[in-house]
Amino acid sequence: MQKMMLVVALVLLMQAVCEPILAQTPTGLGSESEPGILQRVSDRYRNGVVRVQGIGGTVLGYAGAYYEDHIKPVTDPYINWVSSFSRSLYDRVQQFRSD
Repeated sequence: MQKMMLVVALVLLMQAVCEPILAQTPTGLGSESEPGILQRVSDRYRNGVVRVQGIGGTVLGYAGAYYEDHIKPVTDPYINWVSSFSRSLYDRVQQFRSD
């Protein structure tokens, strides 16, 4: 019985809160000249995607510049050392196979 009274009280509360909100909404939302809610949501989604892609391009540019200025000068000597080591090791293996 208490649960039923709680449900009734919640329904009455929702009606009291939502009825003034519904009374304030414009009645012309259903006209053919205005876009529907799905159209407006899809337009906002597209605008958001374009904005995020623009920000992503900017971030990618900064990351590339940071890599070129700070990371590549540090890692290049190690990459060159590894490639020369592997090249000399390959040459030794080929020389050993030919003997």
